[in-house]
Amino acid sequence: MSTALTGIGWHMVGAAAAASFYAPIEKVKRWSWETTWVVAGIFSWILLPLLVSRMLLADIFNFYSSIPGHVLILTFLFGCMWGVGNVNYGLTMRYLGMSLGIGVAIGVTLVVGTLIPPIVHGRLGYLFASRAGHFTIAGIGLALLGIAVVSWAGHQKEQKMGIRAEEFNLRKGLLLAVLCGIFSSGMSFAIDAARPMAAAAEHAGVRPLYAALPSYVIIMGGGALVNFGYCFFRLAFRRELSLRRDLAEPQRILLRNGGMAACGGIMWYLQFFFYAWGEASIPVHLAFINWMLHMSLYVLFGGMIGLALGEWREAQGRPVRLLWVGMMIIILAANLVGLGAAS
Repeated sequence: MSTALTGIGWHMVGAAAAASFYAPIEKVKRWSWETTWVVAGIFSWILLPLLVSRMLLADIFNFYSSIPGHVLILTFLFGCMWGVGNVNYGLTMRYLGMSLGIGVAIGVTLVVGTLIPPIVHGRLGYLFASRAGHFTIAGIGLALLGIAVVSWAGHQKEQKMGIRAEEFNLRKGLLLAVLCGIFSSGMSFAIDAARPMAAAAEHAGVRPLYAALPSYVIIMGGGALVNFGYCFFRLAFRRELSLRRDLAEPQRILLRNGGMAACGGIMWYLQFFFYAWGEASIPVHLAFINWMLHMSLYVLFGGMIGLALGEWREAQGRPVRLLWVGMMIIILAANLVGLGAAS
């Protein structure tokens, strides 16, 4: 019981970091989104994964050279897959708006990222035959309902506040949201593909709580390649964007913007740092519940942080009541999955 509850607790910490990471990035002024995203990404996808791995491993180069090539390649490619989903995220918001876009994309990635790994490993029968599996399926269904309610509450808030999608197009937006959800599941697939790397880290003397962290160098390296490529392409070929102009701002602006972007990048990394702790605390045969917990708790904390920051102040009434109902459903879903893991 305590092990499962500890794992859920760490997933809550990671989800809170995930839901909060964009708050400092929003405080960046007079920089393009692309420049901000690159600076944040340098910290989240390059520096921190390498620094943590260097601290954990006595010989970082020999460690990665000892990993079978197919494991490295598959992990890297799934990281790239996640990167494509991440880039597609902005287009989803453009055609559906923030709330509906996020709701559909996260709902899809929750289902795909949770169910595909056990299907690939031939463990789908376990989901339908075991008590833990029954709780997980019920938890997934409840989490999806909760995400739908929270998303609808957000949509109601946007309507009440007069916020509209840039180019609302339901058909195109739904297609992009589904694709975004599928590709964003690449992170779940990459973590699953990297399990031999985590086992090798344990064999090299890394404590189980930290064993998955060296694989993030490869996973996030794949995501960084796609994200950096997209940002630098836009900075090079969009007339209204200029990296040189952004970096020519006064020193105080550069320090403030760099600090805020770095803070956002560090918080983004911490979500998966604590994801690794949560995963290490939950029994291996229940590994499929980790992604469901992370994504549903991400939506939960997103709603809570939005309330704390006053984002719902101008949308009192029905939207806020719906938000609370959706968050309560997600909490119930996480408890269901916890009961299954503890049984």
